[in-house]
Amino acid sequence: MTTLLQPGRVSPMRKVPAHIERPEYVGKKRPKTGESDVKTPEIIERMRVAGRIAAQALEEVGRHVRPGVTTDELDRIGHEFLLDHGAYPSTLGYKGYPKSLCTSINEVICHGIPDDTVLRDGDIVNVDITAYIGGVHGDTDATFLAGEVDEESRLLVERTRESMMRAIKAVAPGRQLNVVGRVIEAYAKRFGYGVVRDFTGHGIGATFHSGLMVPHYDDPSLRVELVPGMTFTIEPMLTLGTIEYEIWPDKWTAVTKDRKRTAQFEHTIVVTDTGSEILTLP
Repeated sequence: MTTLLQPGRVSPMRKVPAHIERPEYVGKKRPKTGESDVKTPEIIERMRVAGRIAAQALEEVGRHVRPGVTTDELDRIGHEFLLDHGAYPSTLGYKGYPKSLCTSINEVICHGIPDDTVLRDGDIVNVDITAYIGGVHGDTDATFLAGEVDEESRLLVERTRESMMRAIKAVAPGRQLNVVGRVIEAYAKRFGYGVVRDFTGHGIGATFHSGLMVPHYDDPSLRVELVPGMTFTIEPMLTLGTIEYEIWPDKWTAVTKDRKRTAQFEHTIVVTDTGSEILTLP
């Protein structure tokens, strides 16, 4: 029987050298929002750089996911990788968030804070990391397996990634943004998974969350048309049970109400003339 997760001890905020450019929200209560959903080729090129660094950082952190490792150690690895590549960890100081990435274990839907919690054999952990460099953000995440993971959890992880990839393939100019949620929900329903509604994908660029929202469920009222140059994240969260959740006292960590497991994957993409391009590839 798996024991339920408990909050651990959070270490002090990690330092960032002065020469690394910080996003405008660091040290402020609220970030700025609002920018054009459609980016210039020059901004998209900068987002490719940020996305590539974030993807490489995610790979590096993922290599260290194993039983016995603390989530704080994963945060240290991600933090140092980003700094070594001249990037700022976008989550650090975002609305007061204290760490350089999110680690969401088992029943945590999203926004788990790295702490002294030790990964156990059979855990699944989502690592969500964003790089800020060249004045833009690249945002990505993946769910990793620690040791020997049961079949039900392994399939949930595999199918959550597949739901994201199917949604990315469905993106094309002239279609409506709701195609993303329609594809994800139709696929998830085949396996009886819940599709989290209250946490969505988002527009991204010079701002971390631009204001554009990308639901992962079918929302026929969402009439936004996809046009070349639009950038946003697709990041479905699928559950083995309910999509209802509770937030821990830390005001960040969201856990499923029934404490059943949940998985998530995320890419930042740009709409192209013929479909879409993933910007967060290593």
